[in-house]
Amino acid sequence: MPNRLAHETSPYLLQHADNPVDWWPWSSEAFEEARKRNVPVLLSVGYSSCHWCHVMAHESFEDQETAEYLNAHYVSVKVDREERPDVDAVYMEAVQAATGQGGWPMTVFLTPDAEPFYFGTYFPPAPRQGMPSFRQVLQGVHQAWDERRDEVTEVAEKIVRDLAGREISYGDAQTPGEEELAQALLGLTREYDPQRGGFGGAPKFPPSMVLEFLLRHHARTGAEGALQMARDTCERMARGGMYDQLGGGFARYSVDRDWVVPHFEKMLYDNALLCRVYAHLWRSTGSELARRVALETADFMVRELRTNEGGFASALDADSDDGTGRHVEGAYYVWTPEQLREVLGDEDAELAAQHFGVTEEGTFEEGASVLQLPVRDGVFDAGKIASISERLLAARSGRSAPGRDDKVVAAWNGLAIAALAETGAYFDRPDLVEAAVAAADLLVRLHLDEQARLTRTSKDGHAGANAGVLEDYADVAEGFLALASVTGEGVWLEFAGFLLDHVLARFTDPGSGSLYDTAADAERLIRRPQDPTDNAAPSGWTAAANALLSYAAHTGSEPHRTAAERALGVVKALGPRVPRFIGWGLAAAEAVLDGPREVAVVGPALDDQGTRTLHRTALLGTAPGAVVAVGALGSDEFPLLADRPLVGGEPAAYVCRNFTCDAPTTEPDRLRTVLSG
Repeated sequence: MPNRLAHETSPYLLQHADNPVDWWPWSSEAFEEARKRNVPVLLSVGYSSCHWCHVMAHESFEDQETAEYLNAHYVSVKVDREERPDVDAVYMEAVQAATGQGGWPMTVFLTPDAEPFYFGTYFPPAPRQGMPSFRQVLQGVHQAWDERRDEVTEVAEKIVRDLAGREISYGDAQTPGEEELAQALLGLTREYDPQRGGFGGAPKFPPSMVLEFLLRHHARTGAEGALQMARDTCERMARGGMYDQLGGGFARYSVDRDWVVPHFEKMLYDNALLCRVYAHLWRSTGSELARRVALETADFMVRELRTNEGGFASALDADSDDGTGRHVEGAYYVWTPEQLREVLGDEDAELAAQHFGVTEEGTFEEGASVLQLPVRDGVFDAGKIASISERLLAARSGRSAPGRDDKVVAAWNGLAIAALAETGAYFDRPDLVEAAVAAADLLVRLHLDEQARLTRTSKDGHAGANAGVLEDYADVAEGFLALASVTGEGVWLEFAGFLLDHVLARFTDPGSGSLYDTAADAERLIRRPQDPTDNAAPSGWTAAANALLSYAAHTGSEPHRTAAERALGVVKALGPRVPRFIGWGLAAAEAVLDGPREVAVVGPALDDQGTRTLHRTALLGTAPGAVVAVGALGSDEFPLLADRPLVGGEPAAYVCRNFTCDAPTTEPDRLRTVLSG
């Protein structure tokens, strides 16, 4: 019989709807039940494409005996971290403070007042490698709750007090200057892996936001080292196993330093961020590899993540059926030499093995290899390789595909909108721009209410129950601003303004200018989460700073500019110390130092060839954070178009920054020079 999760919209929660555990969704009713029964709460947090979440679910939550013990002694609450990042953030901070590490699945024991007192991540069904079994943990916590309640309560109260004292040291609320950005670059250089690209050791994550900073820093200063780190890292990632060499798109991270073996789930946010990075790398260098990867990643998102409603699904699982009924990580993507021979025949299989680095011993598990593009001597026949890739892709499509998490997350769709709009504009792919517009339409139609308040998620055309958090408002505004620059439709600038007004009114501390992840009127948790560091995606804080800055450049709004600069004070404090974890904030700081530049392109009509050429030239400018408005003479779509005449009857571009404007130009080459950073 299904439990209470059967009525939820989250695919992750629905995966647990048939567990024998009597799960509750996160709700005041769950904690009321714990108070009534005088039992603790087991909080289990995960997400649908999390491999070890599935393992623990199968081992423990599907086990009848474990479920009966849980149901007798606990109220069990299941949370999808992607639906409730606020709940996840608050308790993850507690887990990390207590244990020095964190991850998912996250297992936290709470009092009925939602105060945490015991923590962990994955617990096995039997004791293993120094870890107690899940049953041992459940029995130990139950015993402590029954026999040492005062001690448990005291621990919980102390943890909550400690969390309340962890307010962010904000620095001096000034934007970083040349010195701090140079120190950040130096710090990145020290952590850079010159042999393999990327930063630090294993596991290696795609440093998308740091790469954006490096590209902007190079554009502004001409620093060749910054460009070299970005270019080499992008090449190594694209040649490695983390990139899907047949179908495009990136896996979550590499488990090794050499980018060989990925953690196979594919997330929307990674692919949106990396699509944009490779498009920007092409814009800076003309790299053919960057062009190919940007387009293949965009096509992957549209082909495999687009939902029937026009939004983008959150993720593809790492696991799938390997053909024997077992769910195995990477089964969909890896190849043995024998499998190559079955599809291609002996001769082409030999060529494919050389080209994609497939070996007899394998680079993954059980003799299978992850496809890569190793650097080899000699030249491969491009036509032959294309034919081989098509046949392998067709054969792979007959395998059991990984599951898809179909929920639409507002923030990640905002990132995808920005990436698809720009990639479509750069490479003359109007279908990609149309996909961005369709996703933006869905967000407006389904996720925005009459007051322009955002709902975080939707699924199958139905909005979820959870309020948007700061990253939703900021990333959706970022997507709308990119769409405005690409399409010339001022309505997207307007919608971005509505969202950013909420950021100013509901997420900003008026005293310090610091930002909170949840709105002032959101559900009260044991702590109001506040994290400026960029992790897998830009933090709400740094994303908001960047969007506020762009909006101010478009409109001249002083409150938005001031809010952006105050928010970037945290980058001044953290950039020189931990540059790998505040890359998007550093990228925003580059835009402040460059202006950012405001570009208005005016022509007799939007579809006039001369206007389109100037518009595309403006979009391809590398000046950090430059904003672009385009319109016909007399258009009031954008504030930047006001009082901008044609020049000698010709389309013209106007470039301003820091309250100073260049002479208008009708020449694309001249505009290109002005916007080259």
